[in-house]
Amino acid sequence: MQASSLLNIEGKVAVITGASSGIGLASAQLLAQMGVSVALLDVNEKQGKIEANNIVQNGGKAIFYYCNVTSAQDCESTAQKVFEAFGQINILFNNAGVIKRKSVLELEEKDWDLVIDVSLKGAYLLSKYVIPFMIKSGGGSIINTGSGWGLKGGDNAVAYCAAKGGVVNMTRGMAIDHGKAGIRVNSVSPGDINTPLLRDEAAQLGADETEFMKDAADRPLNRVGEPIDIAKAVLFLASDLSVWITGTSLLVDGGGLA
Repeated sequence: MQASSLLNIEGKVAVITGASSGIGLASAQLLAQMGVSVALLDVNEKQGKIEANNIVQNGGKAIFYYCNVTSAQDCESTAQKVFEAFGQINILFNNAGVIKRKSVLELEEKDWDLVIDVSLKGAYLLSKYVIPFMIKSGGGSIINTGSGWGLKGGDNAVAYCAAKGGVVNMTRGMAIDHGKAGIRVNSVSPGDINTPLLRDEAAQLGADETEFMKDAADRPLNRVGEPIDIAKAVLFLASDLSVWITGTSLLVDGGGLA
């Protein structure tokens, strides 16, 4: 049996948020290599357009859409545009997220709202407007980005822990609600990944970036993760390799929580 038949993913359409860099971009690139048409969604319009064009130049199919996932209007109109452009939506990767490294005593209300809204409200809103099109397309797979800190606590990141814990359990609820429509819903929970988000954490904490990254690599597999490590997990959850998996959280963290 060929790998392509096991995956059964070629010709499908994926919507990916936070797609201009990091995990979202790596996932868009990998899915495009597998024959998936990808809609890259982000608020970084300049970089998003560059990355979508790069995918096209490398033989893939991609379109960038500006979308603020905290805006119901943006999410509704973008879902409509993607469906009109590609004729179907089969995969949704709710990946957009931000982090503020502060405790409840230090965290301002606007920062709490930002973290919760981007990760949790954003996944809710885009799912709300994509799922009807996914049903029209015969079902599909939704992947939400959780975190190791959505499964256990972390220091000075209370809003992020709350948001990602919500994402992990929201995933279970969505899996129950939409399974009969042929929609699987899972979350992927990364450990520390070499992205701009992780390096920004070092800056927020006033830490030396080299030492911060060294500490982040202190886990059984002895390295910080790379975006492609998570992209491969997304490919698994989007493909028929996981056809009987729904409502679960896949921890991809190099053994950090072991």
